[in-house]
Amino acid sequence: MMRNRHRGSNLGLLLLASQVFQLGIDNIPPVTLATLGLNVYLFLFPFKPLLQTCLSVREAYWHRDWSRLLLSPFHHADDMHLYFNMASLLWKGIKLERKLGGPWFAYLLSVFSALTGLVYLLLEMGLTHMTEDSSYSLQCAVGFSGVLFGLKVVNNHYHPGGTTYIMGLPVASRYACWVELVLIHIMNPGTSFVGHLAGILVGLLYTTGPLKSLMKTCAGFVSSNGQYGWPRTYYNSSGYSGYGRGYPPNSQYGQQSFNPGHYGAPYSQPSAPPQHPYTAGGFTQASSSHGTYVHSNPTLEEIRLRRLQRFNR
Repeated sequence: MMRNRHRGSNLGLLLLASQVFQLGIDNIPPVTLATLGLNVYLFLFPFKPLLQTCLSVREAYWHRDWSRLLLSPFHHADDMHLYFNMASLLWKGIKLERKLGGPWFAYLLSVFSALTGLVYLLLEMGLTHMTEDSSYSLQCAVGFSGVLFGLKVVNNHYHPGGTTYIMGLPVASRYACWVELVLIHIMNPGTSFVGHLAGILVGLLYTTGPLKSLMKTCAGFVSSNGQYGWPRTYYNSSGYSGYGRGYPPNSQYGQQSFNPGHYGAPYSQPSAPPQHPYTAGGFTQASSSHGTYVHSNPTLEEIRLRRLQRFNR
């Protein structure tokens, strides 16, 4: 049973708890924190045994158990598997959620979780037909790492440049996901090379392909039908989203490496000016994205002074 799997496996949970408290729960954006909590909860109290949640062509496609598409990303083989994935989620989630805003980041996670599984199945089916080796259709993958590889591609897209150190070797951030893909498989052959590759491909579909446009279209369609009021600012992922606890664009936090406890106080966007800004007596000018508003409300004293100026002309 799954409970026996967890017996004596507490090191990863302790390391994860230590990292969360070092960073500070208040410094973790809500969607990232909720996703981390969901993964931990399902590790401690799984819906099904691990063999009934992992994703494979045989179980999902042949046996039509499509629920594995939703379950497999959020279940992990052991506590260290959970720890490494969640530590990576913290780093990527803090940067991306503050860049994109909470609702769009939650939308992104949902799409990436399902789509990474679909791409994984397509790749495994393709390998089965190309090699005529049915073992590819039997390989069962579980864990959040495929989604994390997709998030790494998106993060490097929004924070270009920089260098990542992998095993002490400097690697340009744009190529880091490919280097990690190969090294992880070489050092730990038990990991799913195809699952990680699927995540990278989904990330590329978002940054250079049609996925982001399709997601915008779907979100706009839902909003236009009155089903869900999605803010227009979340569509423009290249700019500041307006999420209340993000950092401003091009700030020092954009290229900062993960360092628990070193994220300063949250930045709040200045509120938009009122539709008719004015002060009692005098002229006030306020600018917004819709133009400049000028409104006057002179006091009696100002009216008297203006009349005196006319007589002095």
